[in-house]
Amino acid sequence: MNPIATSFAWPFRGEWRSRWLIGVLMVALLPIAFVPLLGYAVEATRSASADPTRGLPRWRFSVRLLAEGLWIAIALVLIAAPFALAWGPLATLIDQTHVWHARDAAVSQVYSGVAAAFVLALPWGLVMLLVVPHATVRFATSGRAIDLFDFPAAIRGVTRDFATWNLAAAAIVTAWAIGIACVGILCAGIVPGIFYAILVSAHASAALHPKVADPATR
Repeated sequence: MNPIATSFAWPFRGEWRSRWLIGVLMVALLPIAFVPLLGYAVEATRSASADPTRGLPRWRFSVRLLAEGLWIAIALVLIAAPFALAWGPLATLIDQTHVWHARDAAVSQVYSGVAAAFVLALPWGLVMLLVVPHATVRFATSGRAIDLFDFPAAIRGVTRDFATWNLAAAAIVTAWAIGIACVGILCAGIVPGIFYAILVSAHASAALHPKVADPATR
């Protein structure tokens, strides 16, 4: 079976219930728990890189978990920063064109802000897919923060093995679509949905860097 296809079932391998219990709690406690949650995503990527058939790794609240989560958070902020900075000027430009004009100026500004967010969402998502999967798996397997911020190397990884990246990106996008769609399940499905998307993304990203040492031996 295609290793990318197994990403959708991987979150339910092994002793997954206890991992899910803590993971769902971390998602529910966002944003105060986003650092350990991101740290676990790195650990999950590392574990899947070493053995894609192994179940979810245990939660180990340690300095390493928090440090890796913090590094990932910083990287995500750096990637999102240009789009966040562009949002205000773009919203103002859209407001001036009166594309979604309303009699109330405040309402018009809200419409413009929403429109600007939608316009920026596609390029932001594309950049995330181009950079984050390769950068994360390189960081997870090497343990060096410099690999996480080597964005040109991540782009080269995409061009070097575009077919695998394309499958991984499809799995990641689908998982997040499923996770977000879960918002309609008992009004609480978004919480486990997000954790599921994180796990699928970790496993799919691991396929981009298959030849690594077993983390248990490190």
